[in-house]
Amino acid sequence: MSPAQALAPRALYEEVAERMRQQIFNRELEPGSWIDELKLAATWGISRTPLREALKVLATEGLVTMKVRRGAYVTEPSVDDVQQVYHLLALLESDAAGVVAAKGNPEAIEELQALHDQLERQVRQREAFFSTNEAFHLKLLELAGNRWRTQIVGDLRKVMKLNRHHSLFRKGRLTQSLAEHRVLMHALKAGDHAAATQAMRQHFENSLIATSGQATP
Repeated sequence: MSPAQALAPRALYEEVAERMRQQIFNRELEPGSWIDELKLAATWGISRTPLREALKVLATEGLVTMKVRRGAYVTEPSVDDVQQVYHLLALLESDAAGVVAAKGNPEAIEELQALHDQLERQVRQREAFFSTNEAFHLKLLELAGNRWRTQIVGDLRKVMKLNRHHSLFRKGRLTQSLAEHRVLMHALKAGDHAAATQAMRQHFENSLIATSGQATP
């Protein structure tokens, strides 16, 4: 067996996992819904083996919940799950914002400014805003330079996307989020570690309020 052939099964289940991941994020597979393995395998023309391997990957990421004798379900985060995820994201991303501000790298700030400018133009385009907003946050993490933090945040953000009441879905939240980004950009440009840290923490606290309709506990 050649090396390419040996890697084929792994490549297949990863491709299946990514396809399912996107279906979950796009709400083609709704939170709480049962995953019909036989139907998916038949639709995609694959055996159940790579599908089951893909489900294991998604279960590790928190996107799928495996139930004994009942099969796989798309995870539906509880109120506590959402609050815990936002709490951790606030801690990790506010720390990253402080690091980027303290570094004071003009090129890094320019990269973030370019993404922020896109947000300014997309404030009435929810899906585009959603995508650029995520790109902004991931770029900030990349610039902060801690791969472990980036990995943890990446997993948490996947779970956050499962929330039916994501903060950016709420009417008026895009405008509010953009205003918060302006405050953050001002702090980053000023090289103000404390202000950047606080701005990002407040951004997540406001996002949680918009998501749950109540203040953070």
